[in-house]
Amino acid sequence: MSLHRLAQGVLLPGFHGTSAPDWLVKRVADGLGGVVLFGRNVVDDAQVTALDARLRSARADVVIGIDEEGGDVTRLDAGHGSEVPGNHALGAAGDPALTRAVAASMGSRLAACGVSLNLAPSADLVLTLDDPVIGVRSFGSDPVAAGAHVAAFVEGMQAVGVAACAKHFPGHGASTVDSHAALPVLPRTAAELAAVEFAPFRAAVGAGVRSIMTGHLVVPEWGPEPATLNPAAVRVLREDLGFTGAVITDGLDMKAVGGDLAQGSVRALVAGVDALCLGGEPLDDDGLRRLVDAVVAAVESGELPLARLEEAARRTAALGTPPSSVDGHDPALGLRAARAALEVRGSLRLTGPPVVVDLAVEPSIAVGDVPWGLGPYLEELVPGTSVVSSASAAEIAAAAGDRPVVVVTREAHRFPWAREVVSSLVKIGLDLVHVETGVPGPDLGATARVDTHGGSRVCLRAAAERIAAATSSR
Repeated sequence: MSLHRLAQGVLLPGFHGTSAPDWLVKRVADGLGGVVLFGRNVVDDAQVTALDARLRSARADVVIGIDEEGGDVTRLDAGHGSEVPGNHALGAAGDPALTRAVAASMGSRLAACGVSLNLAPSADLVLTLDDPVIGVRSFGSDPVAAGAHVAAFVEGMQAVGVAACAKHFPGHGASTVDSHAALPVLPRTAAELAAVEFAPFRAAVGAGVRSIMTGHLVVPEWGPEPATLNPAAVRVLREDLGFTGAVITDGLDMKAVGGDLAQGSVRALVAGVDALCLGGEPLDDDGLRRLVDAVVAAVESGELPLARLEEAARRTAALGTPPSSVDGHDPALGLRAARAALEVRGSLRLTGPPVVVDLAVEPSIAVGDVPWGLGPYLEELVPGTSVVSSASAAEIAAAAGDRPVVVVTREAHRFPWAREVVSSLVKIGLDLVHVETGVPGPDLGATARVDTHGGSRVCLRAAAERIAAATSSR
């Protein structure tokens, strides 16, 4: 295999458009490792299937990856919200068999579209409520319980032929910095990581996970480099956890890596990483050429051993096995799982159609611009429901009059203004239901509290059903 083909074989770029451009098809034919699909590449399943078929017509074993975590992070359903709850909701439901079934259903849908690699599940733990990027993407805080769900997800996904990817090693949950925007330094010792954060990754390895994604996270005892560029992190994965599959980078164009993309690509390969995810900022043919040239130059200069590049290309190629189409997709399963995840506290009884206030906050880059809000679902299920957009407690109270109010938040504990609105409504003395769609934070004193453990379409629908069932007709 030529050096240029080997260099191409470790790259997984993103691209613009909902069809495969000619230059990308040519690159695939010439040995490009694969692609990563984002919401910008998706219209519906039929369109994704056609896109993937064109790529596979150029080379059958091209890696086609996607970030389909379910819940808040969805690509196939980016236009209207995921049909399945995310990890935190599945963790709250507490049934690994249900998690396995949801993952198998998702995997069957991905396989039918031609996807061979799903960059999921998140194996991170919730270790601080101030974490801005993981949240409901995690199965929870308990390492053993989360590990059981991670293993179940991996088993379900891979049972239908789609490779799973446990992320973000060594674990993002203790960080208060979003690595899309800056470089987090974990406030954890190596021993603490081994005892806590590594547990879900060990469970993934035990379940046979075919890939693991490194996070752009600094562990001080491993040195100043983030795990993606750090040989010590890869050694821990290989030697301590016994992982033999493909190590994939988180997006190398994220701010946490910084610097020159070509230089970062070479450094990751030298550190022992196999596949380079380059999807956040779409590349064109010239951008890919520069990366290939940089990798080739690193081999020719001796900076990157040829054997290391060959190993990386071989492991990346193993993720491109075309999945068999499996008739296992159950579009109704997600709503059943979301219902099982709901938790209600207090007295959930509404005297009539409510006023609904969705306190929208800026989503993380990982989530992106996916529809969110309970108002439309309650309007459908409870005729007479009103939806108001004001974030002023006084204006909400004036609009409500003597009607009950449903206020909906997304991790209110992280947004003082949202927390203040809820607390002010409580002080006014309204008949108030607080629906929290993120990781549950402190109780703010509402008459009733509904925790959905996620903001996906099915989580919102399940909450609306529960509230509708508790609403009296006037």
